[in-house]
Amino acid sequence: MSKSKFICIDAHTCGNPVRVIKEGGPKLEGNSMSEKRQHFLKDYDWIRKGLMFEPRGHDMMSGSILYPPHNPENDFAILFIETSGCLPMCGHGTIGTITIAIEEGLIHPKTPGKIKMEAPAGLVDIEYQQTGNKVDWVKLINVKSYLAAQDLTIDCPELGVITFDVAYGGNFYAIVDPQQNFSGVQDFTASQIIQYSQVVRDRINDKYSNLFVHPENESIRDVTHMLWTGKPIHASSSGRNAVFYGDKAIDRSPCGTGTSARLAQLYAKGELKIGEAFIHESYIGSTFIGRVEEETLLDGTLAIIPSIQGWAKVFGYNTITIDPEDDPYAYGFQVI
Repeated sequence: MSKSKFICIDAHTCGNPVRVIKEGGPKLEGNSMSEKRQHFLKDYDWIRKGLMFEPRGHDMMSGSILYPPHNPENDFAILFIETSGCLPMCGHGTIGTITIAIEEGLIHPKTPGKIKMEAPAGLVDIEYQQTGNKVDWVKLINVKSYLAAQDLTIDCPELGVITFDVAYGGNFYAIVDPQQNFSGVQDFTASQIIQYSQVVRDRINDKYSNLFVHPENESIRDVTHMLWTGKPIHASSSGRNAVFYGDKAIDRSPCGTGTSARLAQLYAKGELKIGEAFIHESYIGSTFIGRVEEETLLDGTLAIIPSIQGWAKVFGYNTITIDPEDDPYAYGFQVI
C-alpha cells in the first residue's frame, strides 16, 4: 500500500481530544452510516489505527470523518473513530466535530443554529450558538437511551464484589455508584480506575454474555464503557464520573453518551425529572449540562430522549501521512 495523506483539524471538548479528518477519508459503501461503519471496519480500520494510535495519536485520541447525508433533508453524516474502535455514537466527539465544522466552514447548515446529523446509532438533532466565527456551545439531542439492567454483581480486583447497573446512551455503560466496596471516584486515582475497569469490563461481558444488545441494531452490543461515579469537585455540579473506554483511557470530558446513559439510569429510578438540569462533571472537573427532554419507548422498553450541552476549542492543523512502505509503525501501536 502506498503513502496516504490526511488533512486534519484538532480540537478538544472539555479536555478530551477530537481530530476531524478534513481530507483523505475513504469512500464507503452502504445506505446508512451504520452500514458504512461496517464497511470501514472491514476494509479501512488501518486508517483509524494509524491516526488514533501512537505515534500519530495517543491513548485518549478520538476523531471523526464527515460524509454527505443519505437523506437530503439532513446536513451531514459522521463516522466516529477512536482508540477503542468506531463508536455508534460519541457525544464529546459530536460537540468537537460540530465546533470544528462550523468554525472551519466544513458544513453549511440548512438552518443556522441547527443541524441534523446522521450517526451510525441514528439521527441526532443539534443546536449551537455562535458569536462571530466562534462556536460558544453545542447541544445535541441524543439517540433514545434506556436502563438495560440493574443491581448486577461482579467481582472486582482489590475491591471485591461490586453492584452495577447497565444503561445505553449510544453505547452500553456499566455504571458503578458508591457502595460498600466502592466509596466513589474521589477516593481513587485514574490509574486505579483503569486497572479495575480493564478486568471488570471483560468479566461483565463474560458473565452476562449476549445480554446487552440494542433492540433495533444488533451490531451495537456488549458493555464497551465503564462509568464510575462519586462526589463532584464543584458545589454547582450534580455528580461526577470517570468513564473508562478503549484499553486504558479515562475520558477527560464528562462523556456525552455516558451522560446520556446516566440520565436514563437516574430517570428510570425516579431520581431525575424531565427538564431538570444535571450538571455532569468529568474526572478533571469539566462539565456538560444534561437533561431528560422527554420520555419515550424503545422496542416497548421505557426510554428517554436526552440532551447534552458542552463546548470545544480548536487548537491545531495537521497534515498526517501513513506510509507502510517506509514506516514500520505506519498503522500505529499501543503500549498497554
